[in-house]
Amino acid sequence: MYTPSYYKNENPQELKSFIRQNGFGILVSTVENNFWATHLPLFLSDDNKLMGHLSRGNKQWKEFSGENEVLAIFNGPHTYISSSWYDHENVPTWNYMAVHVYGKIRIIEGDELLDSLRQLTNKYEAHSEKPVSVDTMSERFLKNEMRGVVGFEITITRMEAAYKLSQNRDAKNHAAIIEKLEERNDPHSSAIANEMKKAGHS
Repeated sequence: MYTPSYYKNENPQELKSFIRQNGFGILVSTVENNFWATHLPLFLSDDNKLMGHLSRGNKQWKEFSGENEVLAIFNGPHTYISSSWYDHENVPTWNYMAVHVYGKIRIIEGDELLDSLRQLTNKYEAHSEKPVSVDTMSERFLKNEMRGVVGFEITITRMEAAYKLSQNRDAKNHAAIIEKLEERNDPHSSAIANEMKKAGHS
């Protein structure tokens, strides 16, 4: 991923936290010598493995191999930045946060798959009024549903991150961007403004 030095984030703990907060990712690999991408929820386990599953009807899993790397892309907030906000002539741009995770993938079955489904469900059901749990589903129903999916585990080999948050702007223009983003009052603009405050500027 092309990332100028001032946009890079190489803090492993921050990247892991980002993945856990933005778990709906894009899994990219090759199928029949062409790129193939699937949008799906991914779960970062305590031992730093990416866990997930896809439909058995999705032929992407048929070419999962421990020999080749796959790519998982995680996107955070992003928003348009108007150059009209600067005190000088410039071009518009886009601020965003993204993490790319590369790793070796293997298929998981049986108890490993069940545990992966349990962890994923528990994570996203945590704030439900009446949480659904794999452990309270009937055995017959659960086995039938599990037959329709293929589980996988990705051992992470490297991570890359771009946090493009106007770090290259001076203090005056940096502050002006934050002010304009906060005036928009939409979730992405507000999130980027908050992240800009944390990141500071050059």
